[in-house]
Amino acid sequence: MASLITTILIISSVFMGSSNSMGVDYYKETCPEAEPVISKIVHKGMINDKTVPAALLRMHFHDCFIRGCDGSVLLNSSGEEEAEKDGAPNISLHAFYVIDHAKEELERKCPGVVSCADILALAARDAVVLSGGPTWDVPKGRKDGRISKANDSLQLPFPTFNISQLHQSFSNRGLSLEDLVALSGGHTLGFSHCSSFQNRIHSFDSLNDVDPTMSPSFAGGLKRVCPVHNKVRSAGANMDSSPTVFDNAYYKLLLQGKSLFSSDQALLSTSKTKGLVGKYAASQQHFFEAFAKSMIKMSSISGGGGATEVRLNCRVVN
Repeated sequence: MASLITTILIISSVFMGSSNSMGVDYYKETCPEAEPVISKIVHKGMINDKTVPAALLRMHFHDCFIRGCDGSVLLNSSGEEEAEKDGAPNISLHAFYVIDHAKEELERKCPGVVSCADILALAARDAVVLSGGPTWDVPKGRKDGRISKANDSLQLPFPTFNISQLHQSFSNRGLSLEDLVALSGGHTLGFSHCSSFQNRIHSFDSLNDVDPTMSPSFAGGLKRVCPVHNKVRSAGANMDSSPTVFDNAYYKLLLQGKSLFSSDQALLSTSKTKGLVGKYAASQQHFFEAFAKSMIKMSSISGGGGATEVRLNCRVVN
């Protein structure tokens, strides 16, 4: 573990050397209690709701993939303008209250200093750590954006994407195939509704009702939970066999034909990505190191010129 943390610290410092606007010590003088406060709030949320870690990690990913990591996913819809969180891919996002609670406490301790985007990035890291995953130094200094549009959420990678579509989506954001495979490991946490994998278990193609790459017994279990005319909106399946523990079980199950999404299975469709899946399935430490490195990279996607403020309330612009 010591060597893992050392590696991550080196990666962090090297990456941050290329940025003038962000740094791991950004709040050292202005709000030194920022990270302990956020960690405490995330832990409290986890105690009350075991789905919080997966929710926060997914929320951060969905934030960064639209306008960069600018906290725009946290904004509420206003008037006739629907915000990102009300876009179809984001309807199931939850645990926004965790970010709200952290923001409220930080506003009491150091008003107007810590951005909502930074709170979300730190909360996602803490969610991983508190679930048994790796830690990393989060670069801080993001500003909050003022624009949030529901239609923009359609830019997110879909669970039905093939490897070409995934590669393009990630490369458009400066992320590599290595980042794609490592970040997909975030699927080790959480739960998915039937709609996200229905395409693999019913009328898959003209020759197969079920995706032939799936384990028959695994597919059979999913079909029982998610029948063709499923009327239970909450129905679905856990993302892997230990959905509240951050580990490498996702990759092990993927190699056994027990992944949920087409986008998961797509990772086995090229020799490079399949090799990385095998590497992470064989070594949890290698996965943790790669995940930490890729999270630093993803969480540093710039919010652009539209991210200019530190919101006083994460749900509304100043």
